Amino acid sequence: MKIKEIRAFAIENPTSGGTYSVREGTEGLLRRDPWTKGAEVANPMSRYPKYRALRASWMGNLPNVGCIVIADDGTWGFGTTTQGGASISLINDALGPRLVGENPLATDKCWDMMMRMASPYSSSGVGSYAISAIDLALWDLKGKVLNTPVYELAGGPVRDKQYCYATGNDTDWHMELGFTATKLACPYGVADGLEAIDKNEEFVAKNRELIGPKVELMLDCWMAFDVEFAVRMAERLRPYNMKWIEDCLVPENMGAHRALRQRLPWQTLTTGEHWYTPYTFFEAAADRVVDIFQPDIHWVGGFTACQRISHIAEAAGIEVMLHAGMNTPYGQHFVYSSPNSTWGEYFVGGGPGVPLAQTTGFPGMTTPVDGYCVPSDAPGFGHGFTLDDIEAMAIKA
Repeated sequence: MKIKEIRAFAIENPTSGGTYSVREGTEGLLRRDPWTKGAEVANPMSRYPKYRALRASWMGNLPNVGCIVIADDGTWGFGTTTQGGASISLINDALGPRLVGENPLATDKCWDMMMRMASPYSSSGVGSYAISAIDLALWDLKGKVLNTPVYELAGGPVRDKQYCYATGNDTDWHMELGFTATKLACPYGVADGLEAIDKNEEFVAKNRELIGPKVELMLDCWMAFDVEFAVRMAERLRPYNMKWIEDCLVPENMGAHRALRQRLPWQTLTTGEHWYTPYTFFEAAADRVVDIFQPDIHWVGGFTACQRISHIAEAAGIEVMLHAGMNTPYGQHFVYSSPNSTWGEYFVGGGPGVPLAQTTGFPGMTTPVDGYCVPSDAPGFGHGFTLDDIEAMAIKA
């Protein structure tokens, strides 16, 4: 069996990190708009007033990306990523054509070839996004050829059902859905000055009171802090028993991560959604700068990269909890087969009142029930798409 074609294109849906808006046909179920509609969340651009209010104002209108890999017997696999035309160009003009003729079941070899081919312009960043899409499509194809779900190919499930936590600021809705752990998006960062510490404490205190002492509570700071602010914020939040604080710093500054670890030895720290390729995670594991790695399977280099990161992490005693890992079948299959991925993240983007099953863009994907999830056992990733479905998703030029 040989790879016959690899092709990438812009798609309308699904998103790789969850649904962030109300889907058509669910409006009557809504009790209120989802928190994502107009919410101010601390971010790296908060220091610039023009871009402070919404992440979408500076992140660019880049479409999501679909990637099809077709074998010479007609079997196909589908993967997704983001970053629009940049990812599409790398797949169609650089990486894809050079994998044509290779064995699609040789996922390790294909991944290694892509990493090496991308080295002149870096396999990190956009290169990693492109590699992710192809790698996920190859794993999907492999599962279909062998008539086996990917989690079985990866070694089989390591638990009967996967524990999930919810992310988002509709905390009351998370409790109704049965989650027993929830993560907040931090509204204020270092750019908001000293009063940000008071406002963040008030925000966390309100949510801790809502959920009570027996539900785990976390805080996602999305690269909006510096070391000094993160230390002061963590100290202020001590009474609220935070399980972790996440993604406090600009990802590239490993020295700052080391400093934060030294100054907060008692606080569980997590990050990694904006780290790319296993090499960065190896460096972070060597210095134990965080306690939990959070790569994104659609950005970091795909299923193969996540496997390698997991092995590095497990040897170092670090857990792996994929960024939005339970929002796509790709992440679900990885988490379900990974011994040191005890928790899975589900970003709740739909509004309160709308069942989770009606907010996913993958027709074959399961969603958490009472805080637990079991992935589809269909061959490949069980995303549920036909080729006609995928063609309908494609954005026409």
